[in-house]
Amino acid sequence: MVTIHSYPIAVLLCTMTMICWGSWANTQKLAARTWRFELFYWDFITGLLLTSLLAALTLGTFGPTGRPFLEDLAQSDLSSIGWALLGGAVWNLGNLLLVAAIAVAGMAIGFPIGGGIAWVLGIVLSFLLVILQGKTNPGNSYLLFAGVAVIVLAISLSMKAYGKLASVAKKPSAKGILLSIAAGLFIAFFYGLVVKSIDPVFVSGGSGTLMPLTAAFFFTVGAFVTTLVLNPIFMKKPVEGNPVQMADYWKGSWGTHLTGVLGGVIWSVGITCSFIAVGAAGPAVSYALSNAAPVVAILWGVLVWKEFAHAPRGTGRLLGAMFVCFLIGLVLITYSRI
Repeated sequence: MVTIHSYPIAVLLCTMTMICWGSWANTQKLAARTWRFELFYWDFITGLLLTSLLAALTLGTFGPTGRPFLEDLAQSDLSSIGWALLGGAVWNLGNLLLVAAIAVAGMAIGFPIGGGIAWVLGIVLSFLLVILQGKTNPGNSYLLFAGVAVIVLAISLSMKAYGKLASVAKKPSAKGILLSIAAGLFIAFFYGLVVKSIDPVFVSGGSGTLMPLTAAFFFTVGAFVTTLVLNPIFMKKPVEGNPVQMADYWKGSWGTHLTGVLGGVIWSVGITCSFIAVGAAGPAVSYALSNAAPVVAILWGVLVWKEFAHAPRGTGRLLGAMFVCFLIGLVLITYSRI
């Protein structure tokens, strides 16, 4: 498997993950012009699985470290596979709630609240995972949690900004915020669950037998399988609008389907970069940097999609303060490992 041991390179890979995880939802916004998010999700999850398999057969097979992917599959145990599958299932429920929140409230709010909560809780859980293994978390824990505190402030500012927008647009602000919060609570747990499936030789806090990209593959298998159960529920009981049928999916154009697949590819490239970097950066910092996606999503939502173009006076200052807080938190977390 291809692995790295340099912290600066690990930071660059985590930054790539941040960009991918903060940008994939643009494909949902593009498809949403003619396509419900429930239908988009079938293509998204397909792109996710196929890209993860390709990464495992290439980056997870070639390289000087560890076992090739197929050899790793042969020696894997059910407990390790189970942790990775569970991580995929938990993430998938959270991500479905997140795309629902984006459909209701937009990227500039769904990501800061949902992604921000997942960011904060995930950092804490990844930190505790290492401590419970009887190890010391690398880096400065004070800087790490100072960054977490600033992110919490940014989340509160995003809620206030959305409340202002909803009051003018007459949108159901409570629904968008509640969906975002629920999404964050589920997504926060996935990274620690998948880390438990990884061989501790490759990552602090791991207790399984899998190579990192093998774990990422089983994570996507868990997400794909649970989509078969969860997405039909979202289709029958939509968060807004009328129920949609599976027959509607086959009416989509090739361009619409490929847009959804592209979203899955982008997200999967992100998790591949994150799991290559996790050994050098440590779970807490790797998760923290990778999940700084709200910083990217805010820029897309505000500057490109103009989601706050008609917001009342004073909302821009709230958004600016929110973005600055996210950046400060990101810098503190990055330097906590140096």
